[in-house]
Amino acid sequence: MPELTTSPPVGAGRVALTLEYDGSRFHGWQYQKSGIPSVAGDLARAVGHVADHPVELVCAGRTDAGVHASYQVVHFDTPVNRSLRAWVLGINSALPDDIAVHWAGNVPSDFHARFSARTRRYRYLIFNHSVRPALYRNQVSWSFRPLDEARMAEAATCLIGEHDFSSFRAAGCQSNSPNRCVSDIRIWRQGSFVVIDISANAFLHHMVRNIAGSLIAVGTGKESVSWLKEVLESRDRTQAAVTAPAGGLYLVDVQYPDFPQVPRPAIGPSLLQGWGAD
Repeated sequence: MPELTTSPPVGAGRVALTLEYDGSRFHGWQYQKSGIPSVAGDLARAVGHVADHPVELVCAGRTDAGVHASYQVVHFDTPVNRSLRAWVLGINSALPDDIAVHWAGNVPSDFHARFSARTRRYRYLIFNHSVRPALYRNQVSWSFRPLDEARMAEAATCLIGEHDFSSFRAAGCQSNSPNRCVSDIRIWRQGSFVVIDISANAFLHHMVRNIAGSLIAVGTGKESVSWLKEVLESRDRTQAAVTAPAGGLYLVDVQYPDFPQVPRPAIGPSLLQGWGAD
Protein backbone atom coordinates (compact mmCIF):
# COMPACT_ATOMS: atom_id res chain seq x y z
CA MET A 1 0.00 0.00 0.00
CA PRO A 2 1.32 3.54 -0.74
CA GLU A 3 2.48 5.75 2.12
CA LEU A 4 -0.52 7.19 3.93
CA THR A 5 1.06 10.61 4.38
CA THR A 6 2.40 11.24 0.86
CA SER A 7 -0.27 9.85 -1.46
CA PRO A 8 -2.46 12.16 -3.55
CA PRO A 9 -6.08 12.74 -2.48
CA VAL A 10 -8.62 9.98 -3.08
CA GLY A 11 -12.27 10.53 -3.88
CA ALA A 12 -14.55 12.73 -6.00
CA GLY A 13 -15.71 9.69 -7.93
CA ARG A 14 -15.72 5.95 -7.38
CA VAL A 15 -13.63 4.69 -4.48
CA ALA A 16 -12.69 1.10 -3.72
CA LEU A 17 -11.64 -0.31 -0.36
CA THR A 18 -9.99 -3.56 0.61
CA LEU A 19 -10.61 -4.88 4.09
CA GLU A 20 -10.54 -7.85 6.40
CA TYR A 21 -12.95 -8.91 9.13
CA ASP A 22 -13.64 -11.52 11.74
CA GLY A 23 -17.20 -12.57 10.98
CA SER A 24 -17.83 -14.31 14.31
CA ARG A 25 -20.29 -11.80 15.78
CA PHE A 26 -21.86 -10.62 12.53
CA HIS A 27 -25.02 -11.86 10.89
CA GLY A 28 -23.14 -11.84 7.61
CA TRP A 29 -22.16 -9.02 5.26
CA GLN A 30 -25.66 -7.89 4.35
CA TYR A 31 -27.47 -5.02 6.08
CA GLN A 32 -29.83 -6.28 8.77
CA LYS A 33 -32.97 -4.84 10.33
CA SER A 34 -33.48 -4.12 14.03
CA GLY A 35 -29.83 -3.33 14.66
CA ILE A 36 -28.56 -6.88 14.15
CA PRO A 37 -24.77 -6.58 13.60
CA SER A 38 -23.61 -6.79 9.98
CA VAL A 39 -20.31 -5.99 8.33
CA ALA A 40 -21.99 -3.71 5.78
CA GLY A 41 -23.84 -1.79 8.49
CA ASP A 42 -20.75 -1.05 10.56
CA LEU A 43 -18.60 -0.25 7.53
CA ALA A 44 -21.18 2.06 5.93
CA ARG A 45 -21.46 4.09 9.13
CA ALA A 46 -17.68 4.43 9.37
CA VAL A 47 -17.23 5.41 5.70
CA GLY A 48 -20.13 7.85 5.94
CA HIS A 49 -18.49 9.44 8.99
CA VAL A 50 -15.32 10.18 7.02
CA ALA A 51 -17.14 11.18 3.80
CA ASP A 52 -19.66 13.28 5.77
CA HIS A 53 -22.54 11.81 3.75
CA PRO A 54 -24.39 8.48 3.61
CA VAL A 55 -22.79 5.89 1.32
CA GLU A 56 -24.09 2.83 -0.45
CA LEU A 57 -21.56 0.01 -0.41
CA VAL A 58 -21.23 -2.78 -2.99
CA CYS A 59 -19.08 -5.77 -2.06
CA ALA A 60 -17.35 -8.50 -4.04
CA GLY A 61 -18.87 -11.37 -2.06
CA ARG A 62 -21.72 -11.30 0.45
CA THR A 63 -20.36 -13.56 3.16
CA ASP A 64 -22.78 -15.38 5.47
CA ALA A 65 -23.16 -15.23 9.24
CA GLY A 66 -19.95 -16.26 10.98
CA VAL A 67 -17.85 -16.27 7.79
CA HIS A 68 -14.60 -14.28 7.69
CA ALA A 69 -12.67 -12.36 5.04
CA SER A 70 -8.95 -11.74 4.83
CA TYR A 71 -9.57 -9.84 1.58
CA GLN A 72 -12.93 -8.28 0.77
CA VAL A 73 -13.39 -5.54 -1.85
CA VAL A 74 -16.09 -2.86 -1.82
CA HIS A 75 -16.84 0.27 -3.78
CA PHE A 76 -18.85 3.42 -3.19
CA ASP A 77 -19.33 6.80 -4.88
CA THR A 78 -18.52 10.11 -3.25
CA PRO A 79 -18.30 13.78 -4.31
CA VAL A 80 -15.57 14.54 -1.75
CA ASN A 81 -11.79 14.22 -1.69
CA ARG A 82 -9.92 12.96 1.33
CA SER A 83 -6.32 11.98 1.87
CA LEU A 84 -5.48 8.29 1.84
CA ARG A 85 -4.64 8.65 5.52
CA ALA A 86 -8.09 10.08 6.23
CA TRP A 87 -9.88 7.28 4.41
CA VAL A 88 -7.91 4.39 5.89
CA LEU A 89 -7.15 5.61 9.41
CA GLY A 90 -10.33 7.64 9.69
CA ILE A 91 -12.57 4.72 8.70
CA ASN A 92 -10.66 2.33 10.97
CA SER A 93 -10.99 4.69 13.93
CA ALA A 94 -14.78 4.53 13.50
CA LEU A 95 -14.90 0.74 13.09
CA PRO A 96 -15.11 -1.99 15.70
CA ASP A 97 -11.93 -3.98 16.29
CA ASP A 98 -13.11 -6.93 14.19
CA ILE A 99 -13.09 -4.96 10.89
CA ALA A 100 -10.03 -3.25 9.39
CA VAL A 101 -9.63 -1.37 6.09
CA HIS A 102 -6.24 -1.90 4.43
CA TRP A 103 -6.42 0.27 1.32
CA ALA A 104 -8.50 2.96 -0.39
CA GLY A 105 -8.14 4.24 -3.92
CA ASN A 106 -9.90 5.68 -6.91
CA VAL A 107 -11.16 3.28 -9.56
CA PRO A 108 -12.83 3.98 -12.93
CA SER A 109 -16.55 4.65 -12.95
CA ASP A 110 -17.22 1.32 -14.68
CA PHE A 111 -15.54 -0.65 -11.89
CA HIS A 112 -18.03 -2.75 -9.92
CA ALA A 113 -16.86 -4.69 -6.88
CA ARG A 114 -19.25 -7.55 -7.64
CA PHE A 115 -19.75 -7.65 -11.40
CA SER A 116 -16.18 -6.76 -12.41
CA ALA A 117 -14.76 -9.68 -10.43
CA ARG A 118 -13.55 -12.56 -12.61
CA THR A 119 -12.58 -15.00 -9.88
CA ARG A 120 -13.33 -15.41 -6.19
CA ARG A 121 -11.27 -17.59 -3.91
CA TYR A 122 -12.16 -19.10 -0.55
CA ARG A 123 -10.22 -21.14 1.97
CA TYR A 124 -11.82 -23.50 4.44
CA LEU A 125 -9.70 -24.30 7.52
CA ILE A 126 -10.17 -27.50 9.48
CA PHE A 127 -8.29 -28.04 12.75
CA ASN A 128 -7.69 -31.77 12.65
CA HIS A 129 -6.78 -32.75 16.19
CA SER A 130 -8.16 -34.95 18.94
CA VAL A 131 -8.63 -31.92 21.22
CA ARG A 132 -10.88 -29.03 20.22
CA PRO A 133 -9.27 -25.58 19.85
CA ALA A 134 -10.02 -22.86 22.40
CA LEU A 135 -8.16 -19.77 21.20
CA TYR A 136 -9.29 -20.23 17.57
CA ARG A 137 -12.71 -21.71 18.27
CA ASN A 138 -14.47 -19.14 16.04
CA GLN A 139 -11.77 -19.06 13.34
CA VAL A 140 -11.59 -22.72 12.33
CA SER A 141 -13.72 -25.79 11.92
CA TRP A 142 -12.74 -28.86 13.97
CA SER A 143 -12.58 -32.54 13.15
CA PHE A 144 -11.40 -34.87 15.89
CA ARG A 145 -11.44 -37.79 13.48
CA PRO A 146 -8.23 -38.12 11.43
CA LEU A 147 -8.58 -36.74 7.90
CA ASP A 148 -6.85 -38.18 4.85
CA GLU A 149 -6.18 -35.06 2.82
CA ALA A 150 -4.93 -37.11 -0.15
CA ARG A 151 -8.32 -38.86 -0.44
CA MET A 152 -10.06 -35.51 -0.18
CA ALA A 153 -7.90 -34.00 -2.91
CA GLU A 154 -8.52 -36.96 -5.21
CA ALA A 155 -12.27 -36.76 -4.70
CA ALA A 156 -12.33 -33.00 -5.30
CA THR A 157 -10.99 -33.25 -8.85
CA CYS A 158 -14.52 -34.02 -10.09
CA LEU A 159 -15.56 -30.47 -9.12
CA ILE A 160 -13.19 -28.76 -11.58
CA GLY A 161 -14.93 -27.17 -14.53
CA GLU A 162 -18.46 -25.91 -15.14
CA HIS A 163 -21.15 -27.98 -13.44
CA ASP A 164 -24.63 -27.85 -12.00
CA PHE A 165 -23.85 -27.54 -8.28
CA SER A 166 -27.41 -28.10 -7.04
CA SER A 167 -26.12 -30.85 -4.72
CA PHE A 168 -24.12 -28.21 -2.84
CA ARG A 169 -26.66 -25.39 -2.94
CA ALA A 170 -28.56 -24.13 0.09
CA ALA A 171 -32.33 -24.50 -0.03
CA GLY A 172 -32.74 -20.73 0.26
CA CYS A 173 -30.28 -19.87 -2.53
CA GLN A 174 -31.74 -17.13 -4.75
CA SER A 175 -29.40 -17.53 -7.73
CA ASN A 176 -31.15 -17.92 -11.07
CA SER A 177 -28.81 -20.73 -12.12
CA PRO A 178 -27.08 -23.54 -10.22
CA ASN A 179 -24.22 -23.60 -12.75
CA ARG A 180 -20.81 -22.40 -11.63
CA CYS A 181 -17.28 -22.84 -13.01
CA VAL A 182 -14.65 -24.00 -10.52
CA SER A 183 -11.22 -23.13 -11.89
CA ASP A 184 -9.09 -24.64 -9.14
CA ILE A 185 -9.43 -26.67 -5.96
CA ARG A 186 -6.52 -27.77 -3.80
CA ILE A 187 -6.38 -29.54 -0.46
CA TRP A 188 -3.33 -29.91 1.73
CA ARG A 189 -2.23 -30.37 5.32
CA GLN A 190 -0.28 -27.71 7.17
CA GLY A 191 0.54 -28.92 10.65
CA SER A 192 -2.75 -29.61 12.39
CA PHE A 193 -4.70 -27.81 9.65
CA VAL A 194 -6.31 -29.30 6.58
CA VAL A 195 -6.92 -26.51 4.09
CA ILE A 196 -9.49 -26.57 1.28
CA ASP A 197 -8.68 -23.84 -1.27
CA ILE A 198 -11.25 -23.30 -4.02
CA SER A 199 -11.57 -20.71 -6.80
CA ALA A 200 -14.55 -20.12 -9.08
CA ASN A 201 -16.21 -17.43 -11.13
CA ALA A 202 -18.90 -17.23 -8.43
CA PHE A 203 -20.40 -19.35 -5.68
CA LEU A 204 -23.90 -20.45 -4.69
CA HIS A 205 -25.27 -19.91 -1.20
CA HIS A 206 -23.41 -22.27 1.21
CA MET A 207 -21.65 -23.90 -1.76
CA VAL A 208 -18.15 -23.97 -0.23
CA ARG A 209 -19.39 -25.11 3.18
CA ASN A 210 -21.48 -27.87 1.62
CA ILE A 211 -18.53 -29.04 -0.45
CA ALA A 212 -16.34 -28.93 2.67
CA GLY A 213 -18.82 -31.03 4.63
CA SER A 214 -18.82 -33.69 1.93
CA LEU A 215 -15.04 -33.65 1.59
CA ILE A 216 -14.74 -34.17 5.35
CA ALA A 217 -16.96 -37.24 4.99
CA VAL A 218 -14.51 -38.56 2.38
CA GLY A 219 -11.50 -37.63 4.48
CA THR A 220 -12.72 -39.56 7.53
CA GLY A 221 -13.41 -42.63 5.41
CA LYS A 222 -17.16 -42.43 5.94
CA GLU A 223 -17.63 -42.07 2.18
CA SER A 224 -15.60 -43.29 -0.78
CA VAL A 225 -13.56 -41.11 -3.13
CA SER A 226 -15.97 -41.84 -6.00
CA TRP A 227 -18.98 -40.87 -3.86
CA LEU A 228 -18.40 -37.13 -4.32
CA LYS A 229 -18.81 -37.39 -8.10
CA GLU A 230 -22.03 -39.36 -7.60
CA VAL A 231 -23.32 -36.61 -5.32
CA LEU A 232 -22.42 -33.90 -7.84
CA GLU A 233 -24.14 -35.73 -10.68
CA SER A 234 -27.27 -36.41 -8.62
CA ARG A 235 -28.03 -32.66 -8.44
CA ASP A 236 -29.76 -33.46 -5.15
CA ARG A 237 -28.77 -31.61 -1.98
CA THR A 238 -30.09 -34.45 0.20
CA GLN A 239 -27.40 -36.77 -1.19
CA ALA A 240 -24.51 -34.64 0.13
CA ALA A 241 -23.17 -34.42 3.69
CA VAL A 242 -24.07 -31.83 6.30
CA THR A 243 -23.04 -28.20 5.89
CA ALA A 244 -19.65 -27.51 7.48
CA PRO A 245 -19.55 -24.80 10.20
CA ALA A 246 -19.21 -21.17 9.15
CA GLY A 247 -16.20 -20.37 11.33
CA GLY A 248 -13.72 -22.19 9.11
CA LEU A 249 -14.52 -20.23 5.94
CA TYR A 250 -12.58 -17.23 4.63
CA LEU A 251 -12.90 -15.09 1.51
CA VAL A 252 -9.21 -14.69 0.64
CA ASP A 253 -9.01 -13.26 -2.88
CA VAL A 254 -11.02 -11.50 -5.59
CA GLN A 255 -9.41 -10.94 -8.98
CA TYR A 256 -10.00 -7.92 -11.22
CA PRO A 257 -7.65 -8.37 -14.20
CA ASP A 258 -9.20 -5.38 -16.00
CA PHE A 259 -8.60 -3.06 -13.04
CA PRO A 260 -4.96 -3.10 -11.94
CA GLN A 261 -5.65 -0.20 -9.58
CA VAL A 262 -6.98 -2.70 -7.02
CA PRO A 263 -4.00 -4.17 -5.11
CA ARG A 264 -3.47 -7.92 -4.98
CA PRO A 265 -3.58 -9.54 -1.54
CA ALA A 266 -1.21 -11.76 0.37
CA ILE A 267 -3.40 -14.87 0.51
CA GLY A 268 -4.62 -15.43 4.05
CA PRO A 269 -5.75 -16.04 6.63
CA SER A 270 -2.68 -15.07 8.63
CA LEU A 271 -3.19 -17.74 11.29
CA LEU A 272 -1.97 -20.32 8.76
CA GLN A 273 1.45 -18.74 9.20
CA GLY A 274 1.07 -18.47 12.96
CA TRP A 275 0.19 -22.00 14.02
CA GLY A 276 3.06 -24.43 13.79
CA ALA A 277 3.03 -28.08 12.79
CA ASP A 278 2.55 -30.87 15.29
